[in-house]
Amino acid sequence: MVADTLIEIDDLGIGFDVSAPLISRLLTGQRRKLLKAVDGVTFTIERGQTFALVGESGCGKSTLARLVVGLYRPSMGRVAIDGTDLARLKTRAELAPLRRRMQMIFQDPYASLNPRWRVRDIIAEPIRTHKLLSDELDIRLRVDELLGQVSLTPEDGAKFPHAFSGGQRQRISIARALASEPEFLVLDEPTSALDVSVQAQILNLMKDLQKSLGLTYLFISHNLAVIYHVADKVGVMYLGRLVELAATDALFAHPRHPYTKLLLDTVPDIDMTGRARQPVIGEVPNPIDPPTGCAFHPRCPHADQRCRTERPSLLAAAGNLVACHAVEEGRL
Repeated sequence: MVADTLIEIDDLGIGFDVSAPLISRLLTGQRRKLLKAVDGVTFTIERGQTFALVGESGCGKSTLARLVVGLYRPSMGRVAIDGTDLARLKTRAELAPLRRRMQMIFQDPYASLNPRWRVRDIIAEPIRTHKLLSDELDIRLRVDELLGQVSLTPEDGAKFPHAFSGGQRQRISIARALASEPEFLVLDEPTSALDVSVQAQILNLMKDLQKSLGLTYLFISHNLAVIYHVADKVGVMYLGRLVELAATDALFAHPRHPYTKLLLDTVPDIDMTGRARQPVIGEVPNPIDPPTGCAFHPRCPHADQRCRTERPSLLAAAGNLVACHAVEEGRL
């Protein structure tokens, strides 16, 4: 492990049994069906940096996020924070110190907040759970401080979540996440449910907090324009696997994988350069019955027989890591 690496994801995967009930399978002769939502994903996140995952809906981004914070137990591979493998920690007492260091901010801020609790109780819950403070006055002062960090006021602590706008609710979610004094935050499309102007405010807030508190982010989004402004490194996912991994500037300037190129063609060309664009064609295949070989080959204009039969591995290509036979063979 590199000294400044905080998070290690090594060959991570999970499958979900989506088979019909046993009696139905016996009567119809069906086999068990396994959906591989995440399949052999490997990357690291450096301390203080933002690693972004992008891809179409259904590619496994959110499932991977839940694996990283321990909400799902992986079927294969490992997740480690500072070298400690989460899978080796079995009891709540063993997991508690690491869980305090990792928090998650969800896509829908209203659904992630208890509508029956006042905001001050929502934010104070992690403080009480992890026993960071015991005196109620100290907890109250800490909650007021957290509200100020996200540009809300102490008076807002007496209100219920329904009294706030979407952007304000997301600020409450951020304050709750910060209450346990974490090092690592997983942001699962934190701005996709917000208006564009509010999105910018939340993104700027997250960047300011990262600088002032030294936070490390795993940022999940399908919005490449947002990713370009917030991420240091980007992983492109397709059908549960990474197809390209690169520094943000390198990925946007010189994308190598055909899928990455098609995704970038969906970003509006504000400068109106007039460059040729190729829109993303087709639909994401059924993950229960994925294509053989490269999963992207049914939609790829450069696919050949090898692509249809042999699954590519992530290999270095001009500074990027790319899983593509066409790139490996020099056809792209």
